[in-house]
Amino acid sequence: MNTPANRPANPSANERKSQRFGDSLGDRLGDRIFSGLSRGSGIALLVIMAAIALFLAVRAAVAIEADEGNFLTTFQWNANADPPVFGIAVLLFGTVVSSVIAMALAVPVAVGIALFISHYAPRRLATPIAYLVDLLAAVPSIVYGLWGALYLVPRLTGLYEWFDDAFGWTRVLSYDGTPARSIMTVGILLAIMILPIITSVTREVFRQAPLLHQEAAMALGATRWEVIRMTVLPFGRSGVISASMLGLGRALGETMAVATVLSPSFLINPSLLESGGGTFAQNIASQFKEAGSMGRDALIASGLVLFLLTLVVNGAARLIIARRREYSGAAA
Repeated sequence: MNTPANRPANPSANERKSQRFGDSLGDRLGDRIFSGLSRGSGIALLVIMAAIALFLAVRAAVAIEADEGNFLTTFQWNANADPPVFGIAVLLFGTVVSSVIAMALAVPVAVGIALFISHYAPRRLATPIAYLVDLLAAVPSIVYGLWGALYLVPRLTGLYEWFDDAFGWTRVLSYDGTPARSIMTVGILLAIMILPIITSVTREVFRQAPLLHQEAAMALGATRWEVIRMTVLPFGRSGVISASMLGLGRALGETMAVATVLSPSFLINPSLLESGGGTFAQNIASQFKEAGSMGRDALIASGLVLFLLTLVVNGAARLIIARRREYSGAAA
């Protein structure tokens, strides 16, 4: 009987070959299962995205065909009228401008916080700050909206009056003294909301910067800032771009916070500080409940534009990273 006690210490060549064959068969089976699951997950994602796009396109086509105006340039929204008239000019302007303001304010601050946590702050201080940043990323948007409406808006009046005194001649930063429920206020609030997201991702990317490169730069006499400028920032550039796109995605689609703070209107105000304007998400949230069948199709049409805008922005970011090899961390 070939029991473990009687089995030879050194297996024969046939036994070794059989054992390797069994291990290889098991590995190939596991590889096939994993490959199938991965491929299925990717296909499922594409199917879901295609289904969403098809649904939006079909419902949007109905509304656009019935629209008496120009969907892209009309400064009016009355989708329940007969005939319906609606357009996305104001919504597109408000969405893009508020998101650009948010990115301009949030990205530099987020990169600075990430560098402070990863390379400047002592560990006892960096750890609680990192936890705090991660917690801020989990705060619901309605909480930000309530804080913005009840705390931020009243306290921006003085700042906007200073802008009007110093830069009112530009007309872009003029202020008429109305409550600060404007596109600029929305941009500031969105910047605060996306700041934790960009900071968290950027911090983790900076922490992965090659330590040998940093030590080599220090050995050559570089200061800490020179080390960061020559090794950390080039390595983390692709991560900063990716983090910024995540933040921009949230800024473009933010709903409740914007609806709580903004005083909507369907006029493009040349001043960013005066009340008025609108965004895609805010308009959908505020009008969907009272909208009729045609009104909902019109709102879905505006949602399709937001969907395409988000795809274009993320596609452009991926194209930038792919075309510039020096953005790759592996090339650092």
